[in-house]
Amino acid sequence: MPLMKSWVDSANTPDTDFPLNNLPYGAFLTASGEQHCGVAIGDMILDVTALEADGVIAVAGEDEVFAAGDWTAFMGLGAQIWADVRATLTALLAEGMADADGLSRYLVAQDGTQMRMPFTVSEYTDFYAGKHHATNVGTMFRGPENALPPNWLSIPIGYNGRASSVQVSGTDVRRPWGQLKAPDAEMPTFAPCKRFDIELEMGAIVGQPSDGPVTVAEADDMIFGYVLLNDWSARDIQAWEYQPLGPFQAKATATTISPWIVPKAALEPFRCDTPERERPLLEYLQAPGPMLYDIALEVGLAPEGQAETVISRTNYNEMYYSSAQQLAHHTTSGCPMLVGDLLGSGTISGPEKHQRGALLEITWGGKEPITLDTGETRSFVEDGDTLTLRGAAMGDGYRVGFGACAATVLPALDDPYKR
Repeated sequence: MPLMKSWVDSANTPDTDFPLNNLPYGAFLTASGEQHCGVAIGDMILDVTALEADGVIAVAGEDEVFAAGDWTAFMGLGAQIWADVRATLTALLAEGMADADGLSRYLVAQDGTQMRMPFTVSEYTDFYAGKHHATNVGTMFRGPENALPPNWLSIPIGYNGRASSVQVSGTDVRRPWGQLKAPDAEMPTFAPCKRFDIELEMGAIVGQPSDGPVTVAEADDMIFGYVLLNDWSARDIQAWEYQPLGPFQAKATATTISPWIVPKAALEPFRCDTPERERPLLEYLQAPGPMLYDIALEVGLAPEGQAETVISRTNYNEMYYSSAQQLAHHTTSGCPMLVGDLLGSGTISGPEKHQRGALLEITWGGKEPITLDTGETRSFVEDGDTLTLRGAAMGDGYRVGFGACAATVLPALDDPYKR
């Protein structure tokens, strides 16, 4: 698909994340402090809440869908409404629109505008579905002969996380406290995390509920769109707590998502197959067609007050299980999925060292620190560091991107239990 031209000039440049082909959904604060729904176009935001209030756009049979200032209610209306509104927004922003001058008053500059959570997270599930990541981590902890658990090639492994921990890009993250136990120590201590880490992931947002098991094709239809997702991880807390039930407090500090939800429709031209299977999947997990997307991803690390170093570059097409497969598996028990459920893909890593999506892998458990462009070294995230995830599907002369998914790590609080 070629670049679709807009009357918003900044949307027609090859380096923007937000051409007319994209039109991702976000929430922002207006100059008067109200939260509104917006759509990114070039370096601007189209104020959808104001458009609805003024009668410029309307959702058939519905009143004030966008008045609440996020996209949760809209998601619940279903795929046909999603397509209709996307078509309306595309027409309003397309080159040659007769009333472009009138519509320009609904544009707000992205620069300097505070973004908010674009939807209400109902539940949050994080998966462990990247084969290179799982192999690397398993090799570190169990040796190469036992790197993957016996079930890994048959089932998308996941755990239920905390919806309350999900926050939008630009929100600081506080280094957590927890129980830590050194390998040679007899007892654990209670202290700030010393091995704080990031995980480069994609997040799939469920836009339609389920009541009972669904197929992979049905699951794909339920997905509203995608965000970048950083699942912050306290590795030393995790090492002590995770057996036998898996991650708990180590993953409960924060999960940062990009402010823009890229609709599934914008990613259709970039569909691709999952990697070749090492053994057949059970029938209910078999994909009826391409279920992944070719999305280039990177992670940048910037020490406080200094320039950023890109520490990882990889691609979403490395995932062994797609979000649709993860969602289909999630429903097998009869577990209802809700509008606003968020599914983390699991860490996305490629086969090469520079393609690893977590510092745990990049530095091989801290044994091989990396040197930043500033000359500093890192084994794990330090206080004051800003970590930024970026991603875009690359079209012919344009890109469909997510904007930055960024957060700065603040020092741990003083001992919260010392009185």
